[in-house]
Amino acid sequence: MAKRKTVALAALLVLAVALAAAPSPAHAVCDMSNDDFMVCQPAAAATTDPTPDPSAECCATLGKADLKCLCSYKNSPWLSLYNIDPKRAMELPAKCGLTTPPDC
Repeated sequence: MAKRKTVALAALLVLAVALAAAPSPAHAVCDMSNDDFMVCQPAAAATTDPTPDPSAECCATLGKADLKCLCSYKNSPWLSLYNIDPKRAMELPAKCGLTTPPDC
């Protein structure tokens, strides 16, 4: 179950990087814009050790995001391409005081 949560939030960060390359800043996935995803990326980076805690801005963004929607991206093959550690991404909601959807 913990592995599923990790993968789901990792997908969140994968989307952050993928959406950053999109031409329209208004484009949104799961109620998060490209910029919203990018503020959380440092806290889930695979190559940063240790990773920083999520910023207040990241937590505010996650608080408004559709976490269940983000969970639907948990098996995305893009994670490694965008330097996202799935485990670290899945830890973000708890670090922000949020609850991960139970079926995530």
